[in-house]
Amino acid sequence: MEALYIFLDEGGNFDFSAKGSDYFTFTSVVRKRPFLLNTVLDEYKYDLIEFGLNQEFFHCAEDNKRIRAKVFEHIQHHQDTLIIDNIIVDKRKTGPALREPKRFYPEMLGYLLRFVLARERSNHIDEVIIITDSIPVKNKKQAMEKAVKQTLANMLPAEMKYRVIHQSSKAHYGLQIADYCNWAILRKWQTQQTEFYDRIKPMIRSEFDIFRNGTTKYY
Repeated sequence: MEALYIFLDEGGNFDFSAKGSDYFTFTSVVRKRPFLLNTVLDEYKYDLIEFGLNQEFFHCAEDNKRIRAKVFEHIQHHQDTLIIDNIIVDKRKTGPALREPKRFYPEMLGYLLRFVLARERSNHIDEVIIITDSIPVKNKKQAMEKAVKQTLANMLPAEMKYRVIHQSSKAHYGLQIADYCNWAILRKWQTQQTEFYDRIKPMIRSEFDIFRNGTTKYY
């Protein structure tokens, strides 16, 4: 069976007040087995443990600058095995009707996946396995998971065979790679710093500002 894996990560927060992040980003990393980069990251993790660090997994915002630079280096060296897609949401342009997390999260995720799967559907894929980090809103986890399933069922091609799995990022190097890529993209938009973004840029197939025209049907 030819399976396509899509690992997803999001950045920003659900606070639409002046105290919240300016942007919310969804990043997908498309991969096929064998996952050669996983082996490299696994070896690096044990190098760090032997060096004396308690490195359980990789998380870009929390890793120190030397680890962060090295992980980006490994990702860059395997750029022919990764395809990155991203949507950016300017939260200031998000209408009130869309700001409820139970609607905002599934719909933005749906727009990204619909685009990615439309591109990949002609590549003779038998099944798409979509893996996301655990739902970010803990007290609405079940409602959010249900909303994700319903929204994707309405937005994605009916003939596309896919599964959505919510698991901890600690369980998958694919999610940790998506976290790194999403961090670099969000950093570019939030602070205009592109040092790490430039390392992954050759892998970015699409980077879509969903409200780029300043108007949307959600207003």
